[in-house]
Amino acid sequence: MNRFKVLLPVLAAVVLLAGSVAPAFAAGPPPFAGRPPKETIVEVASKVNEETGEFSILIAALEAADPVVLETLDGNGQFTVFAPTDQAFLDLLDELGLTAEQLLAEEELVTEVLLYHVAPGRRNSKAVLGSSRINTLQGGFLMQDGGVLTDNNGRTSKIIGTDVKAANGIIHVIDTVVLP
Repeated sequence: MNRFKVLLPVLAAVVLLAGSVAPAFAAGPPPFAGRPPKETIVEVASKVNEETGEFSILIAALEAADPVVLETLDGNGQFTVFAPTDQAFLDLLDELGLTAEQLLAEEELVTEVLLYHVAPGRRNSKAVLGSSRINTLQGGFLMQDGGVLTDNNGRTSKIIGTDVKAANGIIHVIDTVVLP
């Protein structure tokens, strides 16, 4: 967990730079697609971020949330994570009229939002696309139709990258932060 603490002081710089980075997931296979997964969801997300720069804010949010979120995604259970890109977080901050620092200071809110992006069990893209309703660890659900997730507020998010495998689950990349 301590490896992510260095990200919090540089979050403001990341927010400024991330707005100019196009999502790297639209073309080609998911990062690390050819390797058998040995790393946890957190480790894979960190490696993808090192390669693409697309999960900096997500990683900072994991560190700002209740430690149980990071422990869960770094543990032995099987989970499906719908991971918003940095641009998705920037769009949310703009929509809410908040700075990243203000949002990350709200541990309870960040925890609820992150848990809303996690489903129990390992669901590859075929399983996700075959489901119309996906229960989340937050206790709510996401509706799914044709690769578009709809949250409880009617907000939609497209799945733009699929099947990034980890030892304890799978990551699907989304273009909008969904809200419980």
